[in-house]
Amino acid sequence: MPKSGSESKRRPVLVQMETPNLIPERDLGQIPVLQAEHLGIDFGGLTAVDDFNIAMGRTEISGLIGPNGAGKTTIFNLLTNVYKPTRGTVLVDGYDTAGMSMVQVNKMGIARTFQNIRLFNQMTVAENILVGFGNTMTTTLLEDLFRMPRHWKQEREYRERAMELLSIFDMQGYADTQAGNLPYGAQRRLEILRALATQPKVLLLDEPAAGMNPNETEELMENIQKIRDEFQIAILLIEHDMSLVMGVCEVVGVLDYGRIIAKGTPDEIQNDPKVIEAYLGKQEVN
Repeated sequence: MPKSGSESKRRPVLVQMETPNLIPERDLGQIPVLQAEHLGIDFGGLTAVDDFNIAMGRTEISGLIGPNGAGKTTIFNLLTNVYKPTRGTVLVDGYDTAGMSMVQVNKMGIARTFQNIRLFNQMTVAENILVGFGNTMTTTLLEDLFRMPRHWKQEREYRERAMELLSIFDMQGYADTQAGNLPYGAQRRLEILRALATQPKVLLLDEPAAGMNPNETEELMENIQKIRDEFQIAILLIEHDMSLVMGVCEVVGVLDYGRIIAKGTPDEIQNDPKVIEAYLGKQEVN
C-alpha cells in the first residue's frame, strides 16, 4: 500500500452503498475489492458520468455495457485515476484512491487494458511482460547497471514467470517475437498478460474481444474464467460483444448517457425493458 500522510488513507473505510449490491455469494462477508459511490465527472458544462456506484466481490466477473459514448471508458479512467472525479469516492480494498497517481493505483491492485492497444511494439513479447513485473522487482539500479549476480538471478526468475503467463494463451512460441509483429488478436491477449504481470486484485478489460473472430472470442471467454479461478481476482470488462458479456459475466451494469439504468444478472438484463430500448433492442434477435 502506498504510504500517505493522511490517516484516512492508511485505514480501510467501507462506504455504505445506497444502491443494491449483487456480490456473488462466495464473496459475501469480505470487504469489496473495488468500490465506488456516487462517482461522477464533468467536462466543462457536460456531465459525462453521474452517480456511478459499484461494489465488486473479490472473485467477481462483471460487465459494463451501453451504447457508444455512454461513458464506459470514462468510468475506467476514473477508477484508475487517469481522470480525477468531480465527485464521489473510489476504494480499492477499502483504501481511498483520492490523491493517488495512476502508478500508485496500479500498485494498490488495479490493472487495465485499453480500447486502443498500448504495447511496446519494438520490444519482444517477453519483454513487454517483464515491464509489467516492474513493480515487484527488487534489484537495485546499481545491480541492474552492472549486471551483478542478483540481477541475472532475478531476470531468470521473471523470465520463467513470463513464460508461465504466456502459457495461459498458448503464446510461449511468441516470446522472442517483436510485439508489433503479432497478429491483432495476439496483441490483445498480450496486453491482458502484461496487465496480469502487475499482480492485480482487479483487472479492467476495455473491449478485450475487439477484432477477434467468434472462435477467438469463445476461447477468450474460457480464459477470462480461467484467469479469475487461477489468480483469484475480480474482473470488470467493457464489451460490445454480447455473447461474451452474457456468457462470462455474473453481474452486468448498463450505462446510458453517463448513468446506470439497469444492473442485474445476464438474464435479468436481457429482459429489462429499459435496456432493450437503450441498447439491446438495437441488436438482431434470432
